Amino acid sequence: MQSLWGATATPAPTLPELRTSVRAQVVIIGAGYTGLSAALHLCESGVDAVVLEAAELGAGGSGLNGGQVIPGVKHDPDTLERMFGPVLGAQLVQTVAGGPDLVFELIQKYQIDCHATRSGWIQPATSDASLLSIVARMEQWRRRGAPVELLDRGQVTRLIGSERYGGGWLDRRGGTVQPRSYLFGLAHAVQRLGGRIFSRSAATRLESGGGQWRVHTTGGQVSAAVAVLATNAYTDALVDALRTSVVAVPSFQVATEPLPQALRDGILPQQQAASDTWRLLRYYRLSPDGRLVMGSRGFFGHAPVATVARHHYRAVQEIFPQLRGLRYEYHWGGMVAMTRDHLPHLHELAPGLLAGLGYNGRGVAMATVMGRLLARRIQGVPAEELGFPVTAPQPIRLHRFSQIGVRLAIGYLQLRDWWARTVA
Repeated sequence: MQSLWGATATPAPTLPELRTSVRAQVVIIGAGYTGLSAALHLCESGVDAVVLEAAELGAGGSGLNGGQVIPGVKHDPDTLERMFGPVLGAQLVQTVAGGPDLVFELIQKYQIDCHATRSGWIQPATSDASLLSIVARMEQWRRRGAPVELLDRGQVTRLIGSERYGGGWLDRRGGTVQPRSYLFGLAHAVQRLGGRIFSRSAATRLESGGGQWRVHTTGGQVSAAVAVLATNAYTDALVDALRTSVVAVPSFQVATEPLPQALRDGILPQQQAASDTWRLLRYYRLSPDGRLVMGSRGFFGHAPVATVARHHYRAVQEIFPQLRGLRYEYHWGGMVAMTRDHLPHLHELAPGLLAGLGYNGRGVAMATVMGRLLARRIQGVPAEELGFPVTAPQPIRLHRFSQIGVRLAIGYLQLRDWWARTVA
């Protein structure tokens, strides 16, 4: 299997392996959006940061996602304010709403070549009930001044190029990027500001003493006053309490051959991205070279491409029957970190040890924001002034059985979606 983003990304930075002992003010484990955003914001303030990546840059979720830049989190604004109170809740809404602003500001500031397009994000409704939820969601954001609008059947049909949906909403704050190129651009920016990034340098042991954290790798070690874990869905047993606070869920994508111009003109003609409201949602967009990219759930373990992609092929045929007969040229997948409360988390695990993770499928914008939050906290911003809760991790009960639970949940949700389509 090959990723479209890997085949079309801008040149990656040259990154060495860590082969010695080095010192820094901050050591960051994980060179995805979270880790590189944290490093970039620290380096902008003159903080000496070292970033460790276990594999090649882009091999994890930050290089494999759909490239949709979506504001907010899974919960609606009113829900967040009920969960966290009128003060912190309102601050949290503002923080998560600003994710796309930060992404596109960094792209402009550092001239990142990643085919950035800010035409908005569409959430089309797959049922009358989901349309009612969309109306409520849209009104909540509208009350807070967001540039959002309700779409009737005709409008959503024209904007998506499909007659599958009865309505939806458009959030003009959203957009798309080539996700791996955006990642590479952040890395280049960190390097230009003096930050050091090491690839193929997996953290094997973490220990503290004498006011320092020491991260050991297969080839060396880094000592720093502050350590950050930015590993998200790829969190391992380095800090077990963190690993057991998330469940890694597979996501999978396919990309067609470039669409003929006559078809391309009618599908997502204004270059929006879309994510529908099925329980096992489908997310899709056009790539910069005019391919339809369709994403949805993946499979645990190894399976033939034809087996993994069947759901995606059916989704394309259902939503865009005019694309029947086109070839699928790219297939790839990655992992998404899901949390029990469907919210991202900023954790303080111990003095000088922080973590940010759990984006529940909205990682391009939210992980970039989390990196900035981590940098601000490291630089002494009080927790109550961050505009985001700082917590201790809450391990998921029976985490060792989480993969079995996810498999059962996917099967159950798939059955409910199938029944909903059957009776519609």
